[in-house]
Amino acid sequence: MHIREKLAKNEAEGKTGISFEFFPPKTAQGVQNLYDRMDRMHGLGPSFIDITWGAGGRLSDLTCEMVNVAQSVYGLETCMHLTCTDMPIEKVDQALQAAYKAGCTNILALRGDPPRDKEVWEAADNGFRYAKDLVRYIREKYGNHFDIGVGGYPEGADDNADVEQLIDHLKEKVDAGSTFVVTQMFYDVKNFIDWVKRCRAKGINVPIIPGIMPIQTYAAFIRRSNWTKIRVPPEWMEALEPVKNDDSAVREIGKSLIAEMCRQLMATGINHLHFYTMNLAQATKAVLDELGLCPSDESPIQRALPWRPSLALNRRGEDVRPVFWRNRNSSYVARTQTWDEFPNGRWTDSRSPAFGELDAYGVGLKGTNEQNIKLWGEPKSIKDLSDIFVSFLKGKLDRLPWSDSPITTEAKDIQDNLLDLNQRGFLTINSQPAVDGIKSSHSVYGWGPKNGFVYQKAYLELLVPSYLIGELIARIEKNDDLTYHATNKKGELKTNTRDSPNALTWGIFAGREIIQPTIVETVSFLAWKDEAYLLGEHWSKCYNAASPSRKLIQNVMEDWYLVNIVDNDFHRSNAVFELFNDLEVKDLNVEVEVPAKPETNGTAEPNGVAAN
Repeated sequence: MHIREKLAKNEAEGKTGISFEFFPPKTAQGVQNLYDRMDRMHGLGPSFIDITWGAGGRLSDLTCEMVNVAQSVYGLETCMHLTCTDMPIEKVDQALQAAYKAGCTNILALRGDPPRDKEVWEAADNGFRYAKDLVRYIREKYGNHFDIGVGGYPEGADDNADVEQLIDHLKEKVDAGSTFVVTQMFYDVKNFIDWVKRCRAKGINVPIIPGIMPIQTYAAFIRRSNWTKIRVPPEWMEALEPVKNDDSAVREIGKSLIAEMCRQLMATGINHLHFYTMNLAQATKAVLDELGLCPSDESPIQRALPWRPSLALNRRGEDVRPVFWRNRNSSYVARTQTWDEFPNGRWTDSRSPAFGELDAYGVGLKGTNEQNIKLWGEPKSIKDLSDIFVSFLKGKLDRLPWSDSPITTEAKDIQDNLLDLNQRGFLTINSQPAVDGIKSSHSVYGWGPKNGFVYQKAYLELLVPSYLIGELIARIEKNDDLTYHATNKKGELKTNTRDSPNALTWGIFAGREIIQPTIVETVSFLAWKDEAYLLGEHWSKCYNAASPSRKLIQNVMEDWYLVNIVDNDFHRSNAVFELFNDLEVKDLNVEVEVPAKPETNGTAEPNGVAAN
C-alpha cells in the first residue's frame, strides 16, 4: 500500500501513525540482529519502515536485500531510500527494478550527501543532479506504481542555509511528482510548525511527516545536533547538561522531552511520527509508551490473518498456509519464494507441487554454536531435553530449534497440559487450543475484520519415541474425531487422513465467504518433516562430535517420530492430551554414554553448519 494511502487511512480513523527508519549494518551478524529487531518492532504497529541507501557498492546492494526481506519475510510495508550520489541511470534502474520485484511500492528520493572522500557534492556521470530530477524520472518510468517521498529541511541543509529557497525547491519536487515529505530531525517545535505553515502558503499540500530522533546518550545527542546544524531549545540543554554522564538519566529525561515535543506536534494536527531509530529499539519504544501509542494487551493490533502475511510481489493475496511453519515464518517464506501462485481460499488447484530446498536463507538453525549452547545448555538425558522445553513453555527461553519466537499468549490456555507432556518426556513443538466462535476482535485469538467470529481446532505436534508410536496410533484411531500424521526421519508415513487439506482455523465475517487461513495436509507435512529433522541435526552439531549432547539429540532424530494430531471437534481441547494418559517415556534420567576413545577428532561443526 502507498504511504499516502496509509496516512489518509489513519487520518480518517483519527489515529496517530508511526514509522521507523533503519540503516544497513556493516557486518553479517549486525544484519541478522537488525532483522530480529525489525521483527520485534513490527509488534509496535508501524505503518511503514524505511531503509537508508548506501551509495554505490555493497551497502546499496544490502539496502535492496533488506527491502526484499522486510517486505517478504516480515510483512513490513517498506520505503526504500534512493539517492543521486554515485548513481548513474543504470544503477538507478537496477535499484528501482529490485524494489519493484521485492513488492516495494514506496521510494524516498533524495539527492544524498557527498561521498566521504569528496567535500563538494557532484552528480555522477549520466546521473541526476537534483532530487526533483530523480522524482521526475521515477514517475515517468513507473507511473503510479511507486509512492515517492522527498526530504524537507525546516532548518536548512548542509550546503544551503536559505530555508525559503529550500521551500521553493521542495515545491519543485512535489510538482515533479512527489506525494509526501519526510523532514530532517529537529527539536525546535515552534520553528517546525512555522515552517509547515510557510510550505502550505507556497502550495505544498502533500502530507508532511516530522522526523523524530530519540535521545540515546548525551554525546550522541550533541553530535547529531551539531552535524545537522539544528537548534536545540535552551531548556533542553538545561535539563540534560547536569546529567550528561549518567546515560540512564539522559534517556529518562530525553524520553520526556521528545514525548512532549510529539504531543505539541499532534496538537497542531500532525497525525504521523517518523522515528530515526539508529537501529535501536528501546529509546523509540520508551517515547511511544510515554505517548500511549504502543499496542496493549487490551488493545492489540488487529491482525488480518492468524499469521503475518508477506508483502512480496505476487503473494499479497496469499491467505492459506500449513500450520507446521506457524513459528518459523521466515523459513516458510524462503521455501515458497519461487512459487508462481499462492493458495487462495481452500488450498486447492493453486497449490504448488513442491516446497523449496532446505539450504535457502532462514531455513537452518538460528544462532552460532556458542550462542545455542549458552541458551540450551548441554543436555545428556531425555529429562534434560524435556527441561529445556519446559523452560520455553514457562517463558524462560525465547526460542527453541523449532520455534524462532517465544511461546505465544494463546498457549496459556493449554499450558498445564503441555507442561505435563514435556515433563513426562514427550517434546512438543507446536500446538493450539480449540476456539469455538470467539469474536474476531478478541485480544488473543482475534483476526480479520472486527465484525466476525473465529474458530480453530485443537492441534498438537510433538516428537514421540518409536516404541510408543504403535500404542499412540491405536488410541487415536479409536476416536473418529481425531486425525493424525506420523513420520520418522526416513519418511515412513502413517496417517488416517485422505490426501486433502484439513482446515485448522477459519473465520466467518459479514458479507464474505468463510476464510480458512491455516490447514493441515500431507504434502506440506512431509516437506516440514525434512526441515524439522534438519533442525534437530543442526542442533546436535552445535556440540563436539564426542559429546553426550550430540549423541543424545542425534539418537532422538534417528529414532523418534514427528506426530501431529487434530481434534476435528472444535468444542474441546483436552482430547488430544488425554491420548497420552498413562503413556510414559522410559529412562528419562539415563544419561547418554559415549565411547572413551571416539574415532572422530572431537570437534564441533563449524558455525556455518549449525547456523544458517
